[in-house]
Amino acid sequence: MNNRIIKTLIIFLILVGFTKNISADETKPSDSHQFNFFSGVFDINTSSKKSSELFGIQHLNEDLFRDTFLGKLSPITGLMITADSSSYFYTGVQAEYKIGKLNLVPSFAPGLYTMGDGKDLGSPLEFKSELQVSIDILPGTKLGFSQSHLSNADLGDKNPGADSYMFNFMKSF
Repeated sequence: MNNRIIKTLIIFLILVGFTKNISADETKPSDSHQFNFFSGVFDINTSSKKSSELFGIQHLNEDLFRDTFLGKLSPITGLMITADSSSYFYTGVQAEYKIGKLNLVPSFAPGLYTMGDGKDLGSPLEFKSELQVSIDILPGTKLGFSQSHLSNADLGDKNPGADSYMFNFMKSF
């Protein structure tokens, strides 16, 4: 991606980070939607040195969470785009485990992958498993790091998979 897109994304993240977090008394439903803006490297373990930058956004509606014996489960939906014009649109579920200000968030999401000029993963149907570690920095704002793996579970002609790492900025609205 060109530098103009990267600069625009950085400016947007900074502006969102400094927005006022409105309390529940000031509005009807407060902070029920969380957006995760992320950026990182797609396909970090490639032998062909064809890694690519990636950018994405993920939505979580905190009103839809369920407390279960597996933890706090919530549905997620997101989109990831690489600098090589590959894209991955997904929807799935994540669990959240809080340890003070630290959050451990594993997730699983099936989705549709388009290759663009990037890596051929063998199938349009791919499954993303991810582990994210984040920290609460302000009410309704988190910073984190995550690592994910895309795979088609041998449903396609081939299954090379792709590992990625991302830096995450989460903001509740």
